[in-house]
Amino acid sequence: MALFDTARPNPAGFRDVTQAEVTLPAQGYRVIDVREPAEFTGELGHIAGATLVPLATVTAQAMTWNKDEALLVVCKAGGRSSNGAQALSKMGFSKVMNLVGGMLAWNAAGRPVEK
Repeated sequence: MALFDTARPNPAGFRDVTQAEVTLPAQGYRVIDVREPAEFTGELGHIAGATLVPLATVTAQAMTWNKDEALLVVCKAGGRSSNGAQALSKMGFSKVMNLVGGMLAWNAAGRPVEK
């Protein structure tokens, strides 16, 4: 079953997932990291295969993306990714997910990262 299908609906129009639900390598979804470049390569690292798209640029960059593609939005703690996920949902993306707890939860669980 696809990650999006098991994700919990959020009232803001996207779905929430925990780090424990995310499989690697990502299958059936694209990981979008909305942090700043220094954070992406910094102490917390990033999820393998993630695409860096700082939050301020998400809506502009998303104009060329497939609106039916499943997207997992990630940030440091879950706040910016929630905002990004909501913006993408408002743009008409139908399969948007937010990583609850962000990279802090990911690292706390000992999940693998790239730097």
